Amino acid sequence: MIGAAGSAATCLDSSQADVLTVAELSFSSEDSVFQVGEELTYNVSYASFDLGQVRIVLIDKTVRDGSVYYKAMAYIDSYKGVPFVNLHAIYEDSIHAQVYSSWFRSRHKTDHGWDYFAYTYAYPRGMMHIEQGSWGTGNVIKRDSLQLDTLYQDGLSLFYLARVNVLNRQKMNIPTVVNEKKGMTVIDFKVEHTHDEIDAVKYPIDLVRFEGEAGFVGIFGLTGAFEGWFSSDAARVPIIAKMKVLIGNVRLELMKWKRANWNPPRYVEARGK
Repeated sequence: MIGAAGSAATCLDSSQADVLTVAELSFSSEDSVFQVGEELTYNVSYASFDLGQVRIVLIDKTVRDGSVYYKAMAYIDSYKGVPFVNLHAIYEDSIHAQVYSSWFRSRHKTDHGWDYFAYTYAYPRGMMHIEQGSWGTGNVIKRDSLQLDTLYQDGLSLFYLARVNVLNRQKMNIPTVVNEKKGMTVIDFKVEHTHDEIDAVKYPIDLVRFEGEAGFVGIFGLTGAFEGWFSSDAARVPIIAKMKVLIGNVRLELMKWKRANWNPPRYVEARGK
């Protein structure tokens, strides 16, 4: 059961005997990743077809009971006129500075309005409380709970956890709650140095690549193997991602950003050689 200080939210692969707590992992300074006001927008495509956008915003930073928390939001929208795809969702997350979720809410648009799920993590009691309802109506459809034995991530906090750890050269087993079910996400941070180009940037970007396995079923059937290419600088901004969903393999590509004093790092051929 979890004590007041919590226990390991992530660990190395099972071939290593020692399990690290979150606090023992090698973090860079908090403002290298967590910059309030940062806004990252991604185009989602399948083959040569553009399907929609994902926009992720770090809203604010607060201090509660001596701990720092960040509020992040994600807006997921399919483009108008895309056949067989009509998806609109909003995620909200309260993320502890040591990078685990403390509260999460998802909203999904339906034919009759917006449905929501809210997760409240009561770590000292080893529980997560779940509430399902209709957004804006006060109508609660269902209340439930899950037992927890460690710190957990959801889909949005996982985005920041990957950024914090992408340069750590670790294979991590990450307890995750998605769609009201517990699962395990495995990410192998190989720190494979590479470069690529995207439509929004007119030069090759210096990148690090990793790969992983989503042990859950997320939005639009997201599951299984995925790859990520993050900027190789202190910001570790996700530039490209490839993942499997219901219709097949999709690509997310950074199309615009708002981040103070930042542009994607230019790849230089002689770097590191």
